[in-house]
Amino acid sequence: MENKDYTDLDVWKEARKLVSGIYSLVKSFPEDEKYALTSQLKRAAISVPSNIAEGIGRQHKNERIQFLYISRGSLYEIETQLFLALDQSFLSEESLKDILDQITSCKKLIQGYINYLKK
Repeated sequence: MENKDYTDLDVWKEARKLVSGIYSLVKSFPEDEKYALTSQLKRAAISVPSNIAEGIGRQHKNERIQFLYISRGSLYEIETQLFLALDQSFLSEESLKDILDQITSCKKLIQGYINYLKK
């Protein structure tokens, strides 16, 4: 796996798609949330592919795995923030379901990659 560029990894590609989905979603949030929930969601989303990439750049397998766990943690953070946005009526149930599907896909890919590295 050392020779594979992280940009070739499905897990990283899917995380990039999630960032785009979050950015599109928060465009409809109220302007007064710009520095609150909107900003927090964007930062959490950005951390997913960023930590995958940083982990790949690490020398030891255990470090890679740790960064994947951080990415996975960010996915749970995003989920919670999205439920909070739903509670505030910033997004619809349908929009929530669509983005949660993307998050689930990312979780599965990250867990699969963790399992692969642990072998």
